[in-house]
This record gives sequence, C-alpha cells and structure tokens, in this order.
Amino acid sequence: MESLAEPPHGCSECERLVAYRNDIKAANPDWFNAPVPSFGPEDARLLIVGLAPGLKGAHRTGRPFTGDYAGDLLYATLIDYGFAKGTYRASADDGLTLEDCMITNAVRCVPPANKPTTAEIKTCQPYLTARLSSLHSVRIVLALGRIAHDSVVTSRGMKKSAVPFGHCRVHDLGDGLTMVDSYHCSRYNTNTGRLTPEMFNAVFDEIKGLLGD
Repeated sequence: MESLAEPPHGCSECERLVAYRNDIKAANPDWFNAPVPSFGPEDARLLIVGLAPGLKGAHRTGRPFTGDYAGDLLYATLIDYGFAKGTYRASADDGLTLEDCMITNAVRCVPPANKPTTAEIKTCQPYLTARLSSLHSVRIVLALGRIAHDSVVTSRGMKKSAVPFGHCRVHDLGDGLTMVDSYHCSRYNTNTGRLTPEMFNAVFDEIKGLLGD
C-alpha cells in the first residue's frame, strides 16, 4: 500500500486543480507546485490529517503546514508535546523532524480559495486510504476539521452519520484505531476564537492519554 499512498509528482487527475497549479507555477516557478507528500516516519503511532496545502504554505514549500500560520501553531504544539524536534522556521529545509507522528492532507493539491470540491476530495480519497493502511503502527488519527474527519471516516468504510464531528471528540474506528477531532488550526479559527491554544492543547492532552504517554 505504501506505493499507492502518495500521488505522483505530476498528478493530473483533477482538471481544475491542475489548471490552478499551472497558473501558480507560471507566476512562481521556484515554488514546489505539485501534490504535497506526507511528512514523518512510517512507524508513527499518530497520523495528523489536514484539509489541503495552503497556497503560500505547503504548496510553496512542499511540506505539510509549512510556511503559513496554521503551521506556526501546529508545529509549536508538536514540539511542546514531543512529536517534533528542532526549530520550525517555516521552511522545508529547517531541519525539523517529526517523532512518532506523520502529517498528511485529505487533498494533496492546493485548491482555489482553499476549498476543494466534493469530486476532488473523492478523487484524492484513495491516497489517504492507502496512506492510513500503510502505517502499521498507527493508533491515533487527529482530524483537523470536518473534511479531514469525513475523509478518514470514508477511509474506514464507515457512515459519516455514525461518526459525527466535534472538537476534542474521540471516535473508535475499530481494529485498535482511534480518531480525535479538532477544529482546524487555521488563522481564521484562531483569530475568531473558535480554536484557542488551550483548546488545541486539550486535544493533544487527549492524544497523549490515549497513547499512554
């Protein structure tokens, strides 16, 4: 399954996303400009699933949550909780490494206005399913936002209505796998107070407890 877990660098399955990528590449040829691969070790017990690469974040740098505000909060929290080592400098070559944790996205290519269509989410679904299946040590999935949550539920062959999203809600996905939900750590959510650092810390307290650390 590992060979199916990452889309090819020149993936052309979603016409709208390919056209958007090409437009960005024309203006910014030195950016990554491709489906963003997962980041972290294959023996991770924690898999974090986000929505999609940010335009000036992962789409530019080639590493999930790297280069935008959401990454500032996420990586600072991962370092605080021992899931990352080093210094996050918003660059893929900052030397930061993940410990017992992998980060991926439900949709691997940057979507216009950060809003993938239902069809684009469905097209990218097999990569998340394969990614999850390839992680033989994974015990916890952290879903950042409803789209990530729904994509994980679909990967497990479960009905979305049976697994409702809710911040800091814990779901048994079977076979020893647990999902924990969080509001996405986007600037919008943090600026509006929908997600505070204390709320995000509570999610990681829950994860640490579930892992027995």
